[in-house]
Amino acid sequence: MVKRVALSWSGGKDSCLALEALVKQGVEVTCLITTVPAEIGRTFGHGEKTELITLQANSLSIPVEFIACSYENYTERYVSELKRLKDKFELTGIAYGDLYMDGHREWGEKVAAESGVKAVYPLWMKAKDSIEALETFVESGYKAKVIRVREDVLDSSWLGRELNTAFLRDIQNEAVCPMGESGEYHTFVYDGPLFSQKIQLASPKLIQLETTKKLEFGEYKLIAK
Repeated sequence: MVKRVALSWSGGKDSCLALEALVKQGVEVTCLITTVPAEIGRTFGHGEKTELITLQANSLSIPVEFIACSYENYTERYVSELKRLKDKFELTGIAYGDLYMDGHREWGEKVAAESGVKAVYPLWMKAKDSIEALETFVESGYKAKVIRVREDVLDSSWLGRELNTAFLRDIQNEAVCPMGESGEYHTFVYDGPLFSQKIQLASPKLIQLETTKKLEFGEYKLIAK
């Protein structure tokens, strides 16, 4: 069994659910891995500020390793850095929060094999079960907000919404994956059972991007729970 893993971390609900599942299985998550475009210092996954990811890592008491890369050298840099982290943290695996997209899993398993570790998918499921995954998150005690939406499927009224029972009800009326597995929406987790402190988010601003809208927080800090 894989005992020491790095966890691919976007800051959203999927990676948080993966962390919770790994901890319950007795797997030690030694570090979080977040990729960032070298030129802008934001996450590849959600376009989030690295400072917010660092706050999550601090609250979880798990170090975060930022991998600076570009679209052109993404896989090459990922493999190179994962090999380095394998030695640094004595890793036996790399865990991902993917749910059911085969292409993502194929890439993750290829990267893991090239790095000499095992790929772990603690949330893997069938697409039809994604609503149950959202129910699990809503009932988990973790708190998350919608920070980004794809304009072709969800309007800006979804930005800033909490992932709660009302969200669970309403998302089922939309023609999207309930968990947003195809990027229909992205989230940021700011509190939960494994968080020692809550992340306070304030001064939100709506940003228009090429095909998405994003909620940008101007102020953020850790506060006592």
